[in-house]
Amino acid sequence: MECRHCASALEKPGDFCLVCRESNTDRVVLEAGRERATITMLADEAAIGETTITTVPETGEEETVEFRNFAELIGDEIRRKRPEEVYAAGDRTVIRAVRNTLHHTFYRVDDEQPVDAVIERNGERALDVVDLPLAEKIGGSHTTLIGGRTGMQAIRTVAGHPHVKKVIPGPIDAGGKGSQSGLRAKVTRADDGGNIRLLLRDGSSVQENRIVTTARDREMGERIRSDLNDVLDEEEFQ
Repeated sequence: MECRHCASALEKPGDFCLVCRESNTDRVVLEAGRERATITMLADEAAIGETTITTVPETGEEETVEFRNFAELIGDEIRRKRPEEVYAAGDRTVIRAVRNTLHHTFYRVDDEQPVDAVIERNGERALDVVDLPLAEKIGGSHTTLIGGRTGMQAIRTVAGHPHVKKVIPGPIDAGGKGSQSGLRAKVTRADDGGNIRLLLRDGSSVQENRIVTTARDREMGERIRSDLNDVLDEEEFQ
């Protein structure tokens, strides 16, 4: 394949061009399985290439090394494309491990045909990205969070999403039903303006925190809600 900008030869389809320093891949779709992962490169609303990485799962002490190597190989393939966005479907454990090797934000795709779903999304006007330090995204009149450090970690996880403008902690209600499962976090359904709420539960305490997003309507807010719940699940807050 040749670079679509300067026609220089690329080692693999969709690679970042080291000659003209331009990207040839807009988005990457990762379909992750425990033994096999497929990476599809997208540009200009079309798939321009596909790479498959396989592994043979080990057991016992060797499994840790094998699994780490598998995740790193997937991460290396994505990194060499330098995409603007990464979409992922499939095994959550694999996705979490790959995400830890990259700086990209991962967007979850639950459709049976994830590549087609991502291509279909591209026709929509992109949401604004909020590029602010986490500290500037968190604030309000209530400064106390339930769960201590764990509660703050959940808040920071949500605030780190590129389409979240602000997380505003709410008052704490200590009259809820007790639980021994530790702190849990869940994002609720979006309102008509695309904004959502983060519910934190710790024992008998419940805290509702407002999340202001860049979504323009309920549908786009629901996509952000889905992304956030997937990330909270992967971080074991659910």
